[in-house]
Amino acid sequence: MTRSLSPKVTAYAGLTGAGLLAALALRLPELVGLAAPFALVATLALSLARPPDLDVDVELERERVLEGDEVEAVVELRSAGGVPHLELLLELQRGLELSDGDDPVVLRVGAGEQRDLRFLVACTRWGAYRLGRVIMRARDPLGFVVWEWHVDRRRPLKVYPGEEFVRGLLAPLETQVFSGNHVARQRGEGIEFADLRPFVPGDRMRRVNWRASARRGELWVNEHHPERNTDIVLFLDTFAEESREGRSTLDLALRASVSVTAGYLRQKDRVGFVTFGGMLNWLRPATGTTQLYRIVDSLLDTQIVLNYAWKDIDVLPRRTLPPHAMVIALTPLLDDRAASALLDLSARGFDLSILEISPLGFLEPPANEAAEVGLALWSLRREALRDRFRKAGVPLALWDEQRPLAVALEEVTTFRRFARVASA
Repeated sequence: MTRSLSPKVTAYAGLTGAGLLAALALRLPELVGLAAPFALVATLALSLARPPDLDVDVELERERVLEGDEVEAVVELRSAGGVPHLELLLELQRGLELSDGDDPVVLRVGAGEQRDLRFLVACTRWGAYRLGRVIMRARDPLGFVVWEWHVDRRRPLKVYPGEEFVRGLLAPLETQVFSGNHVARQRGEGIEFADLRPFVPGDRMRRVNWRASARRGELWVNEHHPERNTDIVLFLDTFAEESREGRSTLDLALRASVSVTAGYLRQKDRVGFVTFGGMLNWLRPATGTTQLYRIVDSLLDTQIVLNYAWKDIDVLPRRTLPPHAMVIALTPLLDDRAASALLDLSARGFDLSILEISPLGFLEPPANEAAEVGLALWSLRREALRDRFRKAGVPLALWDEQRPLAVALEEVTTFRRFARVASA
């Protein structure tokens, strides 16, 4: 898409016309003689001015990069008739910064020449961008006429959040029927030893435990736990967020989501996600690299949507979650609707764990005593909400920028281990 060229007379030509008008108004023929040569040059420049014949294209080195990486954008210029003076600006969206070179650029494009301008762009924040809108300004050789226009050659650029180091993932309470890396509670074909039992007709001879059989004087066979996969659903709370200086709780939630998703997909689990906020969006669990790109691409479109039409919703529709799925919730616990939906999931029997994205690091320091009291009351209310989850048997760990994600996941694992022993 190219905006039509709009020629503009420069200030120099305008002053020449103003000088002629002043000479006529003041009846001073000397001023006419002084301004006439300049007026002739301006008239000649306007008559000879031709719109610049310029073809523009934009190419990106890569379409997918990680947050903090750099990508090279190449603006290709071709002109049949030449452009003696060209000013070019590559428009950069918020979250993209020029790390090397000049923008805008002033250059000359000769007749029949092709110029390639290279811009090294730093991707400072995750998101889905479209890079390639070029704004240009050209002048005629005498500098009397200016053309301004823009060319839209935008290309998609997806900046993925960086992954956090995760040593171990959460183990599910229930598994599915497909092969995977989790030891199932049921007994069947596998490598994890479960128990011994007497031999019955139909058992395979390779399952016979000859040492136990020799001690007991009859055949005994080994039973094992099979290795199965599980369904993981990421619950992303998008009702509200806290932000400061370009950072937000949503940024941390997305970074954790990408790290957890990649980890589970590497061990053959099926992963899906639900965004619960002003808009409800979900993706059914699946496995493989394709699912990773589906989830990450969907997460890049996630944003906080204030939808007051959904002010009464506090539960997830049943069809959004598969049975026996393990739900990992990423929430700042700033909205009561998200808390009610999570308590409802726990009551419905889902294997639920919560990673609370701490909003404290994004709050401004209290300015006075009243603000300090308000912050203390707000903190007490949040602690009471955490106690509700713990009493319901839901493991909850606090995570912020100062702590590794692996520490928060280990806290959840410890809670689940001791809670399981206490309930046995």
